[in-house]
Amino acid sequence: MPTITPFLWLDGTSLAAAQFYAGIFGSEAHAEPMGASVEVLGQRLYFLDGGPQHTLTPAFSLMVSVESQAEVDLYWDALLAGGGEPGRCGWLVDRYGVSWQVTPTTIGQWLGGPDESGRTRAQQAMFTMSKLDEPALRAAYEGTA
Repeated sequence: MPTITPFLWLDGTSLAAAQFYAGIFGSEAHAEPMGASVEVLGQRLYFLDGGPQHTLTPAFSLMVSVESQAEVDLYWDALLAGGGEPGRCGWLVDRYGVSWQVTPTTIGQWLGGPDESGRTRAQQAMFTMSKLDEPALRAAYEGTA
């Protein structure tokens, strides 16, 4: 069966990046020809030490869906460690330039639920957030914020 492996271009930091993610996600980094690889939550990622010609942009991101606010906090903080930059609405860029979205699995209930007013309130609340706050999104949706 064919597989898809995201292939990210870095500038000499492939093994360090793979080791960084291995530490966060409890996996192993592997040195590869011209780069490194790591498995992140069941998805293999390959990093090429391609040089400075191409840089990563937020046009490509990796999304981590988690079950609890504690997990949002854990992955958010870990991915920002050592020089990452928080973004808006659950997005961040880590120290290697990789864009991530850290989202609770319940987000669809609040942004896509049957109550149109609740969806609007939840969306407006999300627009004010950097790291997503699942209890605050729920409260916004339910109108109890």
